[in-house]
Amino acid sequence: MAHEDDALEHERASWKPSSGLAVTVSDPVKNPGLPPHRERVTDKDPAAMKRAVRTVYTLFYLSVAASVWAVVAYMVFPIESGSIAAIRDNNLFIGLGIAFALLAIGVGAIHWSKAIMSDKEFIEPRHATRGRDTTREAVVEALTVANEESGFGRRAMIRNSLFAALVASVVPGVVLFRGLAPESSPDNPYAGDPVHLLSHTMWKKGMRLAHDPSGRPIKASDVTLGSAFHVIPEELASLSHHDGYLEEKAKAIVLLMRMPQDVLIEAEDRKDWSYDGIVAYSKVCTHVGCPVALYEQQTHHLLCPCHQSQFDVSDGAKVIFGPAARPLPQLPIAVDDEGYLVARSDFTEPVGPSFWERH
Repeated sequence: MAHEDDALEHERASWKPSSGLAVTVSDPVKNPGLPPHRERVTDKDPAAMKRAVRTVYTLFYLSVAASVWAVVAYMVFPIESGSIAAIRDNNLFIGLGIAFALLAIGVGAIHWSKAIMSDKEFIEPRHATRGRDTTREAVVEALTVANEESGFGRRAMIRNSLFAALVASVVPGVVLFRGLAPESSPDNPYAGDPVHLLSHTMWKKGMRLAHDPSGRPIKASDVTLGSAFHVIPEELASLSHHDGYLEEKAKAIVLLMRMPQDVLIEAEDRKDWSYDGIVAYSKVCTHVGCPVALYEQQTHHLLCPCHQSQFDVSDGAKVIFGPAARPLPQLPIAVDDEGYLVARSDFTEPVGPSFWERH
């Protein structure tokens, strides 16, 4: 792009180098200029230009096909069986599809710029300050010329195939992320409903509290003042990983603590939710679901190490610091005839981040 006037004239007028830095060189380096322009084959041969155009949009359409294949491979090679071979095939064929889709877009775009777009060399000076209006108008004109020379607005096949390839390249990612969520089925109608799943845990009336991970039941006499236990439902220990052990544990995990009864501040409707100073609260932080595992026995505070939310166990696990929006859900507990701690019921509110109770 050339200008009849000096684009930097208004800036050079203010350039005043220090006399101490000004150096006169007797043999300054001469500007070698640009090398002689060498025409490409596509510039000299119209048939070569047509072949290059066909190559570019063919690559873009191959990218579309590869993206579609990645989605098909996701369905043809499922991983529900959990076998190593199934997981290997799933990762291999989906990965090949996504990789080839992105590769074809990249190769096609490079070939487009190398063989089809205008092949002219020019020097564009940098501006340290806002250019003049004539310069700004020249930029708009340059963009218009670039659009014409690149053929983006004129070569509909290349443009449309590129748009199709870019849109299709996103589809495998959308499908893969959707596959991370469970789906409902006639046998399990609530599998795909996160609100329902987090509103109910394994805890039920009469289920014993057990040590994590051994599953050994806990007696009230075992819980001493200032102690804290990581607790799971007794039946969870017998659940296999294939049957959802980790999923159920993530919802039902509890912290059990004991403190002097005179420091407990309990609401009237929750006075029977504790036993002799023993209280149980969900271990899942109500901010973003991190494990609240740090207990300060002197202050009776629980600390979430992820984002520093603090909860006062002596006062209903209320939030006293940090980004958490609500107290930790409390598990109502009692003692059975053999002295073991048991749940009076499930949690009466959803566990985990506050988002789920605002559905």
